[in-house]
Amino acid sequence: MTRLDEISATDWQPKLGAPGEVVEALDDINQCIGIILSTPKGSRAHEPLFGTDIWKYLDSPLPFAIPHIVREAVDAIQAWETRVELVRVQPVVAGAQITLKVEWKLRDDVEVQQTTEVKL
Repeated sequence: MTRLDEISATDWQPKLGAPGEVVEALDDINQCIGIILSTPKGSRAHEPLFGTDIWKYLDSPLPFAIPHIVREAVDAIQAWETRVELVRVQPVVAGAQITLKVEWKLRDDVEVQQTTEVKL
């Protein structure tokens, strides 16, 4: 747990759901990817292109929806999270739940590879 007075990284933001705490470095990127994928385009007044249109495909048949969901995720992450290079976006379907496993590497340090999971 990092608090505001303990920030040591250049990149940080408030931790969602934890008032007074922050996320830094890789945790910051993980949280950013989750925010990008869960924000509908047009919902931010001053950044109307931020986010994705994934929601448009969630009620569609899976064979139709999956390629569109992956495309939306890839396009949005490439546009809004420039600190990473995408390795793979893999949808995992379990019943009615779709989870995107986003594998990425740091642009500045390709040795660091992470996976961020986002439930849609």
